[in-house]
Amino acid sequence: MDRRTYLKSAAGATAGIGLAGCLGGGDGTTEGDGTTQGSGETTTEEGDGMTEGSDETTTEGGAATTESGEETTEGSAETETTAGNESMDETGTEGTESTAGNESGNASAGDMELPETVTIGSDIPYRPFEFETTGGELTGFDVDIAAAVFEEQLGIGYEFADTSFDTIIPSLNNGNFRVIMSAMTINDDRDEEVDFSDPYFTAYQTIAVLENSDISAKSDLQGKTVAVQKGTTGAGAAEELKEEFGGDLEIKRYDQIPAAFDALTNNQAVAVINDNTVNAEFVDREGSGARFVEGEGAAANASAGSGNETTSGGSSGAPPYLTLTVEEYGIAFREDDDALLQRVNEALAAIRENGTYEEIYGEYFSG
Repeated sequence: MDRRTYLKSAAGATAGIGLAGCLGGGDGTTEGDGTTQGSGETTTEEGDGMTEGSDETTTEGGAATTESGEETTEGSAETETTAGNESMDETGTEGTESTAGNESGNASAGDMELPETVTIGSDIPYRPFEFETTGGELTGFDVDIAAAVFEEQLGIGYEFADTSFDTIIPSLNNGNFRVIMSAMTINDDRDEEVDFSDPYFTAYQTIAVLENSDISAKSDLQGKTVAVQKGTTGAGAAEELKEEFGGDLEIKRYDQIPAAFDALTNNQAVAVINDNTVNAEFVDREGSGARFVEGEGAAANASAGSGNETTSGGSSGAPPYLTLTVEEYGIAFREDDDALLQRVNEALAAIRENGTYEEIYGEYFSG
């Protein structure tokens, strides 16, 4: 019996077929005058934005569909127009309602009664972690890990709810879904709002540029424009670079990562700062005309310092490109959901021990 369903927004119904990334398309927010690739307004810190190019927008909440693509509820699209600096996971309330969303596990892990279905908040698409096939089927590393954890280990169904990343934590805490699986980095700011599972993936912030670019080191970005996705650690890494450059860096923020890649392709930005595996999906795509900025960085430094640093799949050594950070992904829970969190940690340990994790990893990543 297949107990997986996919609750997707109106924009999400078509976004998965396009270029991979966190949430396809969207509006660019710049820290200075800038243009967007979405059909909505660009928000700027200084002046008006002009729109051009792509017609994708961010949707928060929206139409619920089954895996076969059948629409069950209507959704509405909303374009972000807030001015000012974006902070990690800024507040918001929209989300997709779920019957499983308001359940919390305060009982001990062994005694808790599991729900029939767990609803998972996720920013779709973010290839290769969560995205739609051309046939409309939801797939990806996070999706397969969810199947292994919830269906195979815990014996319950699961459904993914398409949710904008920059409001995904407030939506979790508002009870719109039970957990977050969305290639989410564990960090101190987020840990103040949610509890995380044990880490299940190692990632790095990286810089993708066009092949013919003269950018060969992070210092070459000074005085240039970079593209990021709102609310992500990639945006945070860009902010750190801006501070390092004494403010001499323009950051264009987009609702969804494909719009950031579009900005690079259309020469509206010289680089995209984002997770290594997602940047790799873009760089490795035939005809992308893109490459990584190479060089040693955070991963190499960590490896040299500890002597035991591993890549995402567990192999030794740093990646062969510049890394700005070393990060761990976790599954996020509301802070009162300790019992379910413990059960999920046990399930994560079990799939590592029985080889399921390695098998799933091998389907999406090499090395």
